[in-house]
Amino acid sequence: MSRKANAEEETGAIDLTPMLDVVFIMLIFFIVTASFIKEPGIQVNRPDATTAALKKNANILVAVNADNKVWINKNEIDPRQIKNQIQLLLAENPKGAVVIQADNKSNIKTLTEVAQAAREAGVADVSVSAEKK
Repeated sequence: MSRKANAEEETGAIDLTPMLDVVFIMLIFFIVTASFIKEPGIQVNRPDATTAALKKNANILVAVNADNKVWINKNEIDPRQIKNQIQLLLAENPKGAVVIQADNKSNIKTLTEVAQAAREAGVADVSVSAEKK
């Protein structure tokens, strides 16, 4: 009698192993394909602009703080190394655009140096981030 009860329980059991495999594969897929938000490393107070337009697919973020220090990927960059750093990031994503997040108290000279370094690195799309007024 007990042998007969065990046989009935085994036939009614559902094997969850294939379902778990599918769930893990989906998890890996979403982790690999997720686009992560990149932060420049510092918080800046962007200037206001009435003509500000939304920019999508900005992959390379460069921040200039109020002390005119340049930050890329949470690291302070020497002004002479901006071009090299942008070239490295551009090698990872050749279609990447550069967005400069300049503090409203930063010097325009530093902003133009960063923009010029990005152009020299081969970036076709360079823009400056602003708050829409």
